[in-house]
Amino acid sequence: MQRSFLGLALVLGLVSAVGPFAIDMYLPALPTIGKSLGASPASVQATLIVFFLALGAGQVVYGPVSDMLGRKAPLYFGLALFGVGSIGCALAPDAGTLIALRFVQGLGACAGMVIPRAVVRDLHTGTEAARLMSMLMLVFSVSPILAPLTGSLLIDNFGWRSVFWAVAVAAVLAAILLATSLPETRPPGERVGSSLRGALHAYGVLLRDSHFLGLSLIGGFGVASFFAYLANSSFVLIDHYGLSPRQYSVAFAANAASFIGVSQLTARWGARFGLVPMVKVAVTAYSTVMVVALAVQLAGVDRLALMLGLLFIGYGALGLVIPATMVLSMEEHGTIAGTASALGGTLHFAAGIAVMGLLAPFANGAPVPMLAGIAGSALLACGLAWGTLRRR
Repeated sequence: MQRSFLGLALVLGLVSAVGPFAIDMYLPALPTIGKSLGASPASVQATLIVFFLALGAGQVVYGPVSDMLGRKAPLYFGLALFGVGSIGCALAPDAGTLIALRFVQGLGACAGMVIPRAVVRDLHTGTEAARLMSMLMLVFSVSPILAPLTGSLLIDNFGWRSVFWAVAVAAVLAAILLATSLPETRPPGERVGSSLRGALHAYGVLLRDSHFLGLSLIGGFGVASFFAYLANSSFVLIDHYGLSPRQYSVAFAANAASFIGVSQLTARWGARFGLVPMVKVAVTAYSTVMVVALAVQLAGVDRLALMLGLLFIGYGALGLVIPATMVLSMEEHGTIAGTASALGGTLHFAAGIAVMGLLAPFANGAPVPMLAGIAGSALLACGLAWGTLRRR
């Protein structure tokens, strides 16, 4: 059983990581892309925002389609679309073209974001699902830990366009892995009754389920705090604090390692204390630390090591929140797991995009706007957790 868990987590994690690679590998290049294409920081950040828009919007389609057609066919389509978009980004002559092709790339990438979560629900529930989800995230962590460093090496030696050629190759490798190592977890017999009309009905059921919505938005504002970091950290750490792209990659990887490392305790602590109490405690710790990080900066203590240390602790606590809320949100919706995963993922990205959009006018390369977005998102997640889970 342990071996099968590891094998499944490896396949699902690597397929899921293809899209995030297209985010994390090119983060160190954001200032360089702006100079190369003669684009403003806002235009460069738009290449990130439209990717997230596509990731969020596309999930509402891939989820129901995977309920109707099975899990693997939509994954193949998404990887192919992602590969085409990646090649286009590598050849983009200007910022406008790059923005448009990043949207195409995101539409392909979102298949790998939503469908693996449905596969987990196809196979397991409860703490076993939490265990598999946290193992999947362990493999998934290869992206935020290694991708920025890999991206900085590629950028230093071959320029920023090489990042997109690299992720196109990653899409091909993921398709081969999918074909050879992942069985279909939604056989034809379970697809009976899945239709467009059924999908619309399922979305109606989920949108009327306040418990599902609350759990999805707890995770959503957790994700949003990380999106605030994604969109602003390269400017803050490289331009404000003077780190090199490679040093930035190490700092970025440290936060990701904290998140993923602590997430591996989700199943063990969930079985011991219960998933719901664990989420309440973890989200409270997460929001407290992020508010302290903002307060310290507002007090005039502008020290990189202190800020990074607090973010490291806060994102570690968040590592318990997101996998647990994913599992809890789909617990009662096994027959429409793909649709539930899709709507939950869309709400995650909607929260993240909203926070990035609100922060964009205030982004000036200084730490305070970034930390304000992180702390505000954390407080919203904490309030939702105590409101949604108060009776559970």
